[in-house]
Amino acid sequence: MTTVTLDITSTGWVTTFQDLGRHGTEARGVPTGGAADQHSASVANLLVGNPRGATLIENLGGELALVPDTDVLLAVTGTPARVTVGGAGADAWTPLVVPAGQEVRVRADMDLGTRTYLAVNGTLTAPALLGSTAPDARMGFGQAVVPGTPVLLETDFHGFRRRHFEPPLFRLPVPVPRFDDGPWTVDVVPTHGIHEIHGIRELIEDSTYVVTPRSNHVGLRLAGPVLHPDSATEIVSHGVPVGALQIPHADELIVLGRYRSLTAGYPIVGVASRACLPLLGQAGPGRRLRFRWVDRETSLRRYARREAEVRALQHAAVDAFTASGITAPLPIS
Repeated sequence: MTTVTLDITSTGWVTTFQDLGRHGTEARGVPTGGAADQHSASVANLLVGNPRGATLIENLGGELALVPDTDVLLAVTGTPARVTVGGAGADAWTPLVVPAGQEVRVRADMDLGTRTYLAVNGTLTAPALLGSTAPDARMGFGQAVVPGTPVLLETDFHGFRRRHFEPPLFRLPVPVPRFDDGPWTVDVVPTHGIHEIHGIRELIEDSTYVVTPRSNHVGLRLAGPVLHPDSATEIVSHGVPVGALQIPHADELIVLGRYRSLTAGYPIVGVASRACLPLLGQAGPGRRLRFRWVDRETSLRRYARREAEVRALQHAAVDAFTASGITAPLPIS
């Protein structure tokens, strides 16, 4: 095992250590948290031979740059981005060998999405809270990565000679999501709360909503038409899933994120399909969203297709890394 230092030379607006979140903590009042775009984070780790839930770096806006002091194997995923290694263009969504001393720079196309993910073969040294390195600012666990701070990596990767302009390392079945310019369509499964607001189903389906700057890690706040319950009956607060569509007292729609807690007594009219949650994790201010009602079975089928694509990548990565001798085989889960 080799200890590698990653010298962070530039960061975005918010750059943090990240993973897929906490398990079994919500019963104690601690949100799951984790990467806003779980698909991109999982794929980044698989592309470098890590388990899906390994710690990586999530970058929101701006430009992320780092220099390793030893050859490393890394991958960049997330929103479309310009990636360079030593000043030369490189591909995202593929394994990249970065020689010692060469700077990697990642600049996201903020017109399409908001977050990029950078995974490196091995284990990044980062503090953990309740079994996860995912940040939770409300608990004082920021996990910020800042310029000038060395990040340590433990890895078995020893590198191999390869010219920059040679073909890609591997041809893997990478499920790269689409990032369209126009409104993004989000599938939503209606909940019982939709019956409490007459006409809300039709209104949401026929309207376009815009992500506002007031959005944060708790939820996306959307400007657009809403209706409120006719009755003033108090709604008992209860736990809600990630992606729940909540209508507060203000004239806005909120899509709750991975750091949500309880309903705060507001009606929940639907839940975004799990297959669409990564897209919502990439939605920034100004992004237009349309909602499409689907039944639970359709939602589950679409998520199962996405998960099958990720598992196909995982199996292909096992074969590729085993044949190359770069690292031990990935666990199949």
